[in-house]
Amino acid sequence: MEEVRVVIVGAGPSGLATSAYLNHLSIPNIVLEKEDCYASLWKKRAYDRLCLHLAKDFCSLPLMSHSSSTPTFMSRATFVQYLDEYVSKFNVKPRYRRSVERAWLEEDGEKNWRVEARNIETGEMEVYAAEFLVVASGENSVGHVPEVTGLNTFGGEIVHSSNYKSGQAFEGKDVLVVGCGNSGMEIAYDLSNYGAQPSIVIRSPLHVLNREMVYVGMVMMKYMPMYVVDALLTALSKLKFGDMSAYGICRPKLGPMELKYAAGKTPVIDVGTISKIRAGQIKVVPQISNIDGETIEFENGVRKKFDAIVFATGYKSSANNWLQDYELVLNERGMPRNGIPKHWKGEKKVYCVGLSRQGLAGVSADAKAVAQDISNIISNKFK
Repeated sequence: MEEVRVVIVGAGPSGLATSAYLNHLSIPNIVLEKEDCYASLWKKRAYDRLCLHLAKDFCSLPLMSHSSSTPTFMSRATFVQYLDEYVSKFNVKPRYRRSVERAWLEEDGEKNWRVEARNIETGEMEVYAAEFLVVASGENSVGHVPEVTGLNTFGGEIVHSSNYKSGQAFEGKDVLVVGCGNSGMEIAYDLSNYGAQPSIVIRSPLHVLNREMVYVGMVMMKYMPMYVVDALLTALSKLKFGDMSAYGICRPKLGPMELKYAAGKTPVIDVGTISKIRAGQIKVVPQISNIDGETIEFENGVRKKFDAIVFATGYKSSANNWLQDYELVLNERGMPRNGIPKHWKGEKKVYCVGLSRQGLAGVSADAKAVAQDISNIISNKFK
C-alpha cells in the first residue's frame, strides 16, 4: 500500500488543474488515469472540426493564462498544445493505465481514504492510502446512449459522438443525429458539408447564439444583472436568426444565462447549422417513437429509413461506480451533492472538481478552491 497526501482520480483538465495547484502549494499528490494519456477526451475522443466556443479568457486553467498570440477562439489542437505546456510547466505526472475500481473511507488513521486501482498493463491491483480524495473524473467520463424502443433492431451504423471524427465516412448517407446541443448541431453541420443527408432530433426549446454574442454576454455578466444580459442576448439572437419556429426550433421562456445556471443547459453556439436548416440541407425531426430495422418512426407519425444514427446525447459521471461513499460529496446521479458555490466540497476530506457545468472556467475555480482548502486544513494542524 502506497501512502500519499492527496489522490486525484482523473487526468482530464480537472485533474491536471488540481494537481498543478497542489504542486504550486508543495502538497504531494498522485493522479490516477485509466487511459494512456492525459486529456484523452480532447486528444482521442473529439471530432476533427471541434473548436472551443468560448473565448480564451474563459478557457484557461489556474496559474497559466493563454498567450497574447493565441487566437480568441481556439481550435482543439491549440488547446491541446496549451495543456501540454501546462503539464510540463507544473510537473504534473499522472500514472496512466490505472483503472480505479474502488474507493472507500476507513474510520481509523489520518490517511483513511483507500483507493484500489488496477494496473491495466500488469493486471495487478494497487492500493493507495490518502488523507484527501479528489474526484476529477468529470461529467464527461462515459458516453450516454438513451433507451430507444427497437434500437437493437437497427441494421445501420450506431455511433456515439465521442467516437465521431468526421462526416467523410457518411457521404451520400441518410444520417440521424440524436441530440441538439452544441455537439449534435455541429456534427449535423459537418455531415452536411461532407455530402451526407442529415436529420437532427430537436425535442425541446433551445437558445441559439453565436460565439461573439456569448463572449459579450460573459463579459457583461461581470458587471450587470443576469436579466439585463439575457434580455440583450435574446434580442441579438432574434435579430441574427429571426423566428425559427417554422423549422422546429423554439426559444425557451428563461433567458440563455439563467437557463445555463438554473439547469446547466448551454445555449447552442451556431457554426452555420441554422442556415443549413433554413436551406433544407439539414432536416429537423421530433422525438423518436420507435425503430424497426432501418426504419425510424417519429412522434409526428413520419417514418423514414436511415443508414446511420449518431448519438450526441452527452455523457454521464461514472464516479458512483467506484466511490463507495459517494454520498459524502455526490448525489445519486454522480453530480455534486451541494449547490454552488460550495459544490466542490464534501465531507470527510473528499472533493469533486469539474462537475459544476460551468466549463473550463468552472474547472479552474474548482481546482483552486479545492487545493486551497486542502492547504488550509494542513496548515491548521500545525497551529
